[in-house]
Amino acid sequence: MADSPAPNGGAAPQADDAPAINALAQYAKDLSFENPNAPRSLQPQEGQGPQINIQVNVNAQQVAEADFEVELTLEGDAKIAGEVLFAFDLKYAGIFRMRNIPQDQVHPAVMIECPRLLFPFARQIVAEAVRNGGFPPLYIDPIDFVGLYRQKALEAQGAAGAAGPLAS
Repeated sequence: MADSPAPNGGAAPQADDAPAINALAQYAKDLSFENPNAPRSLQPQEGQGPQINIQVNVNAQQVAEADFEVELTLEGDAKIAGEVLFAFDLKYAGIFRMRNIPQDQVHPAVMIECPRLLFPFARQIVAEAVRNGGFPPLYIDPIDFVGLYRQKALEAQGAAGAAGPLAS
């Protein structure tokens, strides 16, 4: 069978003006795992399972004209009857280059898409740290970074609204 060109004229390289987010680097900035009651906490517990609490935070700072460091923080613990089984704190970051993204979309891209790219790696680090601490691995459920972004935007608006009349 003869080769025929693709309907769009073949596999042309992507245009240089296409929007893109490139991960230049990823790294753990800080990792802490505590097992304060070992070896007692490693003994099988009867009755209810542990209560697991997880907090998520995203921070970003511009490090060059088109480059941003985005830091995803995952903090959590597991308790039974108020006693801590384990606690962890991970700050996982990446450097991302934003290309051809409209200025009004840079902030959402940095605060939503970049942590979305970091999350699977941070999730695996937490799971392995918990497993290495003697517990079954803790696989954190997927995070709604759009919802987190909207929540922070509402909190910022509320803080600005509360400070507005006082600042006059």
